[in-house]
Amino acid sequence: MGLTSKSTGLSLLKNRYDIVKEDKDMIVIALAGNPNTGKSTLFNTLTGLNQHTGNWPGKTVSNAKGTFKYKDKKFLLVDLPGTYSLLANSVEEEIARDFICFGNPDITIVITDATCLERNLNLVLQVMEITDKVIVCVNLIDEAKRKGISIDIEKLENRLGVPVIPTIARDNKGIDKLLEMIYQMINGNIKTNPYRLKYSDEIESIIKEIEPILIETLGTKYNTRWLALRLIDGDKAIFNSIDNILKKYSI
Repeated sequence: MGLTSKSTGLSLLKNRYDIVKEDKDMIVIALAGNPNTGKSTLFNTLTGLNQHTGNWPGKTVSNAKGTFKYKDKKFLLVDLPGTYSLLANSVEEEIARDFICFGNPDITIVITDATCLERNLNLVLQVMEITDKVIVCVNLIDEAKRKGISIDIEKLENRLGVPVIPTIARDNKGIDKLLEMIYQMINGNIKTNPYRLKYSDEIESIIKEIEPILIETLGTKYNTRWLALRLIDGDKAIFNSIDNILKKYSI
């Protein structure tokens, strides 16, 4: 399937958001998902022996990064902490959401468990509020089948508005399709239209008031609609994250 590994031996994260790349053209992929969905198995399958582990800067939470090549592209895969949501009720949730929002990965893959897909879709929807560049991986399809669970992948893809790939990561099934989807998305051949929640008129009105202020302060690099929602929600952690960005770049 054109998958190769080349060890780097580098510390690939300078801090929580900045990536050190061995090649400036390397494509950064974030790997998110609930615990026990096979996320680590998929990470190992894609990166092989080419992995680097450590802790997130200033945190006791471990991280893993690895590289792989597919066709003419080099990829850096960042394995985010397993989490059920991105509401920053834990350090793991804060790390995952801040990397997706402020780290600006080129693609975010959300791996889900086919045997309890409904529960996993909560995280999928939250990730799609932050970024358009999402691929959903429905893993453990074989276990779902054994339990009599049938998933209409095409219908799910249409409803979510992003690519959905069924896999059995431990058996290397579906990985070729996942790699090809990544490749096509990076080359601009796949356009996504992720499903987004529309809030009450009152909330939408407040968002419209806050967004211009955020754009003036942070520019257009980040998802200011999502940041506005977190501020409306009274999310104290996001205030700290924004403050860190302002200090770092002296905005």
